[in-house]
Amino acid sequence: MASVRIREAEEGDCGHILRLIRELAEYEKLSDQVKISEEALRADGFGENPSYRCLVAEVLPAPGEFKGISSKIIQKVAQVALDQGCSQFRLAVLDWNHRAVALYKALGAQDLTETEGWHAFRFEGEAMRKLAGK
Repeated sequence: MASVRIREAEEGDCGHILRLIRELAEYEKLSDQVKISEEALRADGFGENPSYRCLVAEVLPAPGEFKGISSKIIQKVAQVALDQGCSQFRLAVLDWNHRAVALYKALGAQDLTETEGWHAFRFEGEAMRKLAGK
């Protein structure tokens, strides 16, 4: 069985984090939306008032074993959220990613699109500047 250690990200992880962001965006066919740089990840996550937190999963695999890593990461996120006094955390997934949807449901997550009819929206670029009056 693979040995997995989940830890808080360190500043030196930013290059790997950016690579994973780009790989995920490519997988989701959204590569054109990746606008962040390694320097911005460092400044935003490891400055005086970090605007994000990140967990890193380090895997020491046994031959042919890579099972359960996603579940372990989500469990760690739940632990961190509860330790920080959060009453919930949310995950976003594209509608065609059936494996992720099935995993989240199997772990007990509610699909807010199905149960409550929520839609996620994003403001960026010109729409954000226009809204801000800039």
